[in-house]
This record gives sequence, structure tokens and C-alpha cells, in this order.
Amino acid sequence: MAGMRPGAWGVLAAASAALTLSALLAVAVGGGAANASPQQLAAKPNILVLMTDDQAVESMRVMANVNSLLAKQGTTFANNFASFPLCCPSRSTYITGQYAHNHTIMGNTAPSGGYEKLVPTQANTLPAWLQRAGYTTVHLGKYLNGYGAARPTEIPPGWTEWYGSTDPQTYRFYNYRLNENGKLVTYGTGAANYQTDVYNRKAVDLVRRLAPAAKPFFLSVAFLAPHSGAPRDSDDPANPASPSPAPRHRNAFANQPLPAPPSLNEADMSDKPAAMRNRPLLTTARLNAIRENYQQRLESLLAVDEAVRDILSALSATGELDRTLVIFTSDNGFFHGEHRVPAGKVLVYEPSVRVPLILRGPGIPRGIERPNLVANVDLAATILDAAGARPGRRLDGRSLLPFARDRLRRSGRDILLETTTYSAIRTPRHVFVQHSTGEQELYDLSVDPHQLTSLHADARSAALKNELSRRLTALRACAGDLCRRGPDLRLAVRYRRGSGGCARSNVRLRVGGSAASRITSVAFYRGTRAIKRDTRAPYNAFVRASRLGKKRATPLWAVVTLNDSRSASLERALRRCR
Repeated sequence: MAGMRPGAWGVLAAASAALTLSALLAVAVGGGAANASPQQLAAKPNILVLMTDDQAVESMRVMANVNSLLAKQGTTFANNFASFPLCCPSRSTYITGQYAHNHTIMGNTAPSGGYEKLVPTQANTLPAWLQRAGYTTVHLGKYLNGYGAARPTEIPPGWTEWYGSTDPQTYRFYNYRLNENGKLVTYGTGAANYQTDVYNRKAVDLVRRLAPAAKPFFLSVAFLAPHSGAPRDSDDPANPASPSPAPRHRNAFANQPLPAPPSLNEADMSDKPAAMRNRPLLTTARLNAIRENYQQRLESLLAVDEAVRDILSALSATGELDRTLVIFTSDNGFFHGEHRVPAGKVLVYEPSVRVPLILRGPGIPRGIERPNLVANVDLAATILDAAGARPGRRLDGRSLLPFARDRLRRSGRDILLETTTYSAIRTPRHVFVQHSTGEQELYDLSVDPHQLTSLHADARSAALKNELSRRLTALRACAGDLCRRGPDLRLAVRYRRGSGGCARSNVRLRVGGSAASRITSVAFYRGTRAIKRDTRAPYNAFVRASRLGKKRATPLWAVVTLNDSRSASLERALRRCR
């Protein structure tokens, strides 16, 4: 029944303080079984993924419902990245939990990518793993590029219900076609057929129908907006292509200026690779066209924002909202004239690779922003964690649920950015790029967030560049836990026996490891209470036995900051000895 399933994750949340990150991840993705009991299924949360297409982070400001119903009621990951900022590779990463060099979808079309290239391994992706864990799985909207072009009635494996848009009609806001559980249904040109609104109504109907069931559901809703699409409207610029906003939203942002960061129509591109240097300055006419496209993209998002409101309202009305993990994200970002790029994505710069990510649901703190570096490679692991399901692949990402819950948790890992023409390493402070042409780029984002001045040829950056190159080489071929590995740091625990015997033994914490020489500071915590901060070696702290729990372990943390801007948390959970 709709109100029968209790809140999920209670046991996992209670246990998380006593587990290391690696142990927690093992529990999260190691559980689940097809023969789960009705009681076990009832304890699992629903999972709703809302994905836009080509949405820049900057545009989130116009989505009032997303901000009030998701961001203010959940956790925003402010440093989230699309590891391969292009539709099909990014969406393949979402359903495989792997970087593109492991799932091998390296483009939107054959032979490097597209739907057909994933077909041989599609049965081993996220929906199938969730089905085996007892979930009803439903997809609505855009799937992988090229889906439906050859076999329009095909339903990819793992989906209990299927409402997928078929190419090439996917890129039409009117007069498009959906494969609805094996039957092709065409939606025409009338206002009621506006694509985002149709997805809205279908998602609401699905929630109302699935919520009363005993089984939890996984609902993936993939909107076209703010991607460009037919038809051409009377106010469309000649170039770049633009979306078609819903009639009720047309010209809602007609007076909105084009954002003007320092990178807009960048004046000096001499530090960048030839392909960027050779881009002409944008003319006033071209900038006006970019502005019109930007305005229409914002307008197209208003219908998505209304859909989020309506879908969450349906979850609330059925008693399922507080039992549902909601994930809002996009497949990649988008350019609006930055670095002279009038439109598009794929390139390594921040407007392209940085994407929105908000989580709301059981155990997720409200109104919180987390600074951790995360990526779309983490989506599958996060969903599996919530579902208690097993992956069928070696995951490159990690669950973000512990990072949402624990403000002290840091991974210390680097993020890989990759396409067929470059690979790059993204750290909290730097991005270092190696292009297939042999050209390089290096930016210090702490002083140059808009990536205006590359330091790759600066002799003073040689040591930094060599270090980042070494780490990038490892990331470029990484798989599984090697992709998640942070700096080599360890938290050692020693007991100092007091006069009262074992029960009076105090604890000494010490941070070591091969990366200890890079440490600039260590903050020690007992639970969430700070107890000491060291800025010089040896990095240690003492905890009195009386400060440790008797029956329940007390989490002890060391949050370590390195001189290369990385931050890693080390955790031990200890009880008072008896």
C-alpha cells in the first residue's frame, strides 16, 4: 500500500558511523537479491532520476521549483562533473557506473559510440541490476543517441516499462514518436503535445500507478530541454540552433542579458591549443544570436521546472515523497560564448564539464551544499547504495550518500575528464589537460576560475605539471577502486593504558602514509566536535577513554589537507575497551 512501506536506510545510516568508507561502499553495493522478502522490498526507497539535456549550472537559478523542492530540501553537490561531456557517453556512464574508457562508448554515433555500440552489454546495466534487487524499472524520454533508428519497437533489457523517444524524432518538441512498451505512438503538433508536458503527465501517472505497489520503483525521466530542437520559432536565431519553449513561457526571458564572465568572447587565446586559438572573435551579431539562444534555453527549462513540481506533488499525494531518493542532474553542460565558443559542449572548460547535481531523500540533509569533487560516474553507485543492489560491472564511481550525510567526509580523489581528443585531471584547485595533438593546458582555478591563462609553459609550474601528469596517466587507464583512490594516508590508533586498566585506556591518533610529507594541516574530530588542529608534524591527537562510548562506537575523524589542495578524511570508530 502507498503508506505501508517504512522509511529506508535507517539501519545503514545508523551503522555508517562505525564503518570506513571502503567498508560502507562494500555494504552498499554488495547487498540485494532477486528473492528479497516482501518486508525487505518494503524497506527499499523509490528512486527517481530527473535528467535534463545540455544544462549549464548557471541556468539553475531560473528553476524555482527545483531550488525550493529539491535544493532547499536536499543536498547540492557544487562540484559535479560530466566525465565525458557529450550526450551518449555521459548517459552510458550513468547506467554503467564506469568511465568512458571502460564502457567504451566514446561518441554519439558509430563507430565510436551511439546506442548500437552498447547493445551487446546492455543487459548488464543499472536497470537490470535494480530489477534483480526487486525494483520495478521505468524509463521515460530520451535514451542513448541513435535509439530507435534501426529497431523502433525494441525495448532495452532491464526495463519493466518503457516510454522511450525514438531517433531522430527525439529532437522535436512537437510531432515526435515514443515507443510505449513496444507500441509506437506519435504525438502531433497541438499545444497539448508539447514534449516536456507529455513527459510531465506520463511521469505523474506512473507515480500514481506505481506508488501503491508493494515493490519499490526506479523511474528515470530524461527531458530534451534545454537542448535545441524543432520546430523553428519565428524569433529563432539563424545560428546556433535553439529549443522551442512552451507557448506559455515564450519570451519570459526576452530581456535577460547574456551572462558576461571574463571568458565571454575571450580576447587573448594565445595560451590555448591551436583549435581554440584559431576561433574568430564573436561579432556583435553573433553575440546577439547567442543571447537569443540563451534566453530560449532558459524559457524551455520552465516547463521542466513545472514537471518537477508536479511529479513531486504526485509523490507527496501518494505518501511516497519521504521514501523516495530524488536525483536531479544533466548529462553535460553548455557554452554560451565562453572562450569564443558560441554553442556546444565536449570541450574541457568549466561551462561544458560542470553539471548540476541535487539529491533529496531519506537520510539526505536539507539545504546543504557539499564541496566534494564528484562526477556522473558516481550516479550508479549512489543508486545501488540506496537500493541495496549489486552491480554486474566493476564500478569506477562511489556512492555519494555518505558524502551527503557526513560533512567531514572527503575522498581526496581526482576526477578524470576524457574524450577522443583529450584527457584531463580535475583536482579541487587545478585542471591539467593533455590533448591528442600533444598540446597541453594547465589552470590554477583558485586564481583563474574562468581558465583564461594556461600555465603549462610556465617553468615555475613544471613540478606541478609533472605530478599531475603522473596522476593523469594512472587515471586514464583506471578501473574500479583505482579510479576512486585518493592520496596514501593512514590513521593509526594506539592505546595508552591508564591507571584504571583497560577501561581507562586513552587513545592516540596519528596520521601517516607516503603522502604525509604533503600535509599542510590535520583537523581531528570526535564525532562532529573538533578536538585539535595540527599544522606541523607529527600529526596526532589524544582522546580520553571517558570520551568514547561504551555500547556504541564513537567516530573519530582526521580531515587532512594537502599542499596540492586535495582533502581526505580518515575515520575510525572506537568503543571504550572493557
